[in-house]
Amino acid sequence: MTSVIKNPNLASEPESPVEKDADAQLSPTSQGEDSDNPPLSPVAEIEPIPGLNGVPVRWYDADRTEPYTKIVPFQEKHDTSVEFFYNPITLTALGLGLVVLAYVATTQDVLEEGQDKRRVGAYAAIASFLMFSMIQFRDGPFIRPHPSFWRIILGVNLLYELALVFLLFQDLQSARVMMTYLDPNLGVPLPEKSYAEDCSLTPTAIWNALDIFCLAHTLGWFGKAMILRDYWFCWILSIAFELAEYSLQHQLANFEECWWDHWILDVLLCNWLGTYLGMKVCQYLEVKPYEWRGIRQTRGLRSKARRVLSQFSPHDFTAFKWGTATDFTHFFSVVLLLSVFLAAELNPFYLKTLLWMEPDHPFVIARLAGVFLWALPAVRELHQYINDPRKAVRMGQHVWLLLATVATELLVINKWSKGMFEPFPRNVKLGWAVGLLLLGGYTVMQFGLPAVRKYVRNQQRKAKAKTKDQ
Repeated sequence: MTSVIKNPNLASEPESPVEKDADAQLSPTSQGEDSDNPPLSPVAEIEPIPGLNGVPVRWYDADRTEPYTKIVPFQEKHDTSVEFFYNPITLTALGLGLVVLAYVATTQDVLEEGQDKRRVGAYAAIASFLMFSMIQFRDGPFIRPHPSFWRIILGVNLLYELALVFLLFQDLQSARVMMTYLDPNLGVPLPEKSYAEDCSLTPTAIWNALDIFCLAHTLGWFGKAMILRDYWFCWILSIAFELAEYSLQHQLANFEECWWDHWILDVLLCNWLGTYLGMKVCQYLEVKPYEWRGIRQTRGLRSKARRVLSQFSPHDFTAFKWGTATDFTHFFSVVLLLSVFLAAELNPFYLKTLLWMEPDHPFVIARLAGVFLWALPAVRELHQYINDPRKAVRMGQHVWLLLATVATELLVINKWSKGMFEPFPRNVKLGWAVGLLLLGGYTVMQFGLPAVRKYVRNQQRKAKAKTKDQ
């Protein structure tokens, strides 16, 4: 179930036909301002009534394949107590930003004159760019906790993409030296750790394999479930990643794991647990009634605090139905999204190896967290672009930039890794060839042959019509 909620403060959000019909019901004079019969009294606002035949549905009993509710879209009650945060304040922000910039740059309170201010200058340039992003970038699909938050996220993604483009023109040794400017502890070669030293299926070996990265696996797949919102999607991606590790373990020792580490600890335990918890949260959000009231309309300190916390929850929730076998466009989009996710998962392993960074380095963790935040609105934009082309006439800015980021990472890795890693063995090439052959065969059987049959039938009908006319 999807609760549709309109935000009157965002003029860039187009209205759906259902919303227009609901507005017409709530305001009979919306079709013309000079109506001869204005309403005698205002119509009461229609609140959503979720449930199945009037009976509320508990989130843990919900069946995501059923349309549980038919909710008339309702309008969010404007919170006048925080009106300042929704008014255009571009000139005010510009003035305050220039005052802060002038104070930091021209006074000696931050750094004394004569000291190295390159680091402060770089931070000021980044902050200025993110401020411009917050104010001037277009709104994305998310409006909670505030549209400006997601504009900043887009700005961070753009900064990372620009840094990758700059690194693309540097050699590997120069890039390693540049990383020491950000962290002096970098620039030291690190040994690669292998997880296949003891593959005996014993309690001791399994216990030694349990570390902090098991929790990271679980949290990562919790996030992927929140992004993709589909069990099968997550399962296919989970298995594909393990197969990719098998294919690349001759290059990186990190990918060398025991068979039970691949399929029991990773897939059946950590990945499944994270996916299950993530999908349960999606299931809860799908059947959750969204009622937004202003802080002034909320009584009691506890209720006001709950309203403030709810500002960080979704404004509404859309269940993704990818329709993989519907047509070739949906199928190609799903395969592309799987490929991008797989590349985004593998890229940090190569980047940290090439730049000599530990797996738990803050830069590595920041990159993983950034991809999660960038992918949330990007996948939502892609889903809307595929399933509602009339409303989304072009690909969204988040998905476009995320595709560019992952592709640039691949270019950087390909340039720096020349001559560093062993070539693919014959069995790996054969395995990938068989996989691509099966994928291509399925595509031809599912979409190619039906299209050819349809074309032949149309030509036969046209030929018969011409014969009859003659």
